[in-house]
Amino acid sequence: MAAHVHGVPGEWARAQGVVMGLWPVFLGSFLAGFAIATWFVAGHAWGALLLAAAFAVIAVSAARGVTCVKRFYVGARGEERVAGMLARLPDRYHVFNDYVVSPRVHVDHVVVGPAGVFAVETKCWNGSVTVEEGNVLINGRLPDRSPLRQVRREAQLVKAKLAKFGWDGDVTPVLAFASDTFRAHIAEVKGAVILNSSELLRSFDAERVVIPPAELARLVGIMENNS
Repeated sequence: MAAHVHGVPGEWARAQGVVMGLWPVFLGSFLAGFAIATWFVAGHAWGALLLAAAFAVIAVSAARGVTCVKRFYVGARGEERVAGMLARLPDRYHVFNDYVVSPRVHVDHVVVGPAGVFAVETKCWNGSVTVEEGNVLINGRLPDRSPLRQVRREAQLVKAKLAKFGWDGDVTPVLAFASDTFRAHIAEVKGAVILNSSELLRSFDAERVVIPPAELARLVGIMENNS
């Protein structure tokens, strides 16, 4: 039997990619429409200059926007890979994909089962991933945004949301590399677990019981009703 799966992996990432990547194109299109109306309908000559500027904005932002969308879509495919692995957990587990903890923060996956609650942040990085002095590096360099800080914050937000609805337990942060580029394969850094997606199933201790069945059922009900 497989885990119970809730939500669609990668949905939020794709939506973010489209919005963040293409909003300048939408803005340029709006300006172009305004310029056309100004030039041809109202007869203002400066509308031609505005139209030229709008086309320039569209041309530049379209190329950058496509690159941005592709990056987010790669992340979404990584989330799908990790979600597929998590779905193979025993049926005592529930996997909440794209779990909403606030209007602006969606956690890639929250795993709930007898062994506890886990907030899983997925990364799909090309390049060698290592941990040095408590930092995650890619090709020996610090990324622009610390994934450890991100996943710890997400675990705290999941914990706070569940506490608000009456469940006061720990949430373990897990950083999963869908690209399987983490050289150590699996490690623990200051309470956060870092691993390759290929290690996910082996990392869960199926025999460990931290949350009894009745409490687990109550917790799942809370999450289903407040996702």
